Amino acid sequence: MIVAVTGSSGLLGSALVASLVADGHEVIRLVRREPRPGEPALRWDPPSGAITPAGPAIADAVVHLAGENVAGVRWTAAKKQRIRESRVGSTRRLIGTLTRLAKPPAVLVCASGINYYGSRADEILDEDSARGSGFLAEVCRDWEAATAPAIARGIRVVNLRIGVVLSPAGGALAKLLTPFRLGLGGVIGDGAQWMSWIALDDLIGALRHALATDALRGPTNAVAPTPVTNAEFTRTLGRVLGRPTLLPAPAFALRLALGEMGDELLLSSQRVTPARLQSSGYTFHHPTLEGALRSVLGRPPLDQKSVGPRSS
Repeated sequence: MIVAVTGSSGLLGSALVASLVADGHEVIRLVRREPRPGEPALRWDPPSGAITPAGPAIADAVVHLAGENVAGVRWTAAKKQRIRESRVGSTRRLIGTLTRLAKPPAVLVCASGINYYGSRADEILDEDSARGSGFLAEVCRDWEAATAPAIARGIRVVNLRIGVVLSPAGGALAKLLTPFRLGLGGVIGDGAQWMSWIALDDLIGALRHALATDALRGPTNAVAPTPVTNAEFTRTLGRVLGRPTLLPAPAFALRLALGEMGDELLLSSQRVTPARLQSSGYTFHHPTLEGALRSVLGRPPLDQKSVGPRSS
């Protein structure tokens, strides 16, 4: 299979490219610069949607992962516009290019997020649940709607609603490791908010499953089957690292420091299930949080924790 990938230098994109190449697939990176001589890449210009050099076809499949990082700084009007434009606008123009090809790709897997559901307390959410409220919920709605012309062109589209990705190389877990290792970790707010997470290798597995499974299409939750509250996540990470977790981050302080971003990224509650992934046959490698954390952090599995060296 020939697969074109946007966002190929990011945490998820680089892992996906490595996985595909290792299994013998041909990967074409869609990059924003001029490709180097011999590099398997095409230049992609998000403001126009153009892909050069142009041709009758690009790839058998396209995975669209590019987008402005939603975390890191307080959301200003300019930051929110960049978040929206990098997802909704760039997707709309990319699909405009793909649908004009003489031979469009057979499948498009487009990133989205579980932020689609907004903050929903203890409600159990699947792909048929209604959209929630908030800035990111609206962005995810419009992001997914931007893929409609691809569906009309006959392209199979999977909108992968991604949860909190567990990897020490980037994302939320990478930011938590230093304070937790220093014994400075603790619950966020009251700790009752639900966190729907997925190990990085399961996310790569879900992406590849979406590429290969003809019956899978539309919104698909990319989360493990066992969401946890923030309090449980905090206790589990502390236990895996062997560190105390006694220093909470009060909700009022987060709202004061981070404003709207703090509410939507740290204090919102999303108890999401991977109904369509599981019903379409995907089996998780890391279905439980402690097992996932031990794997990604290189800690011994639970059944090996008490096993020490044998005496002769």
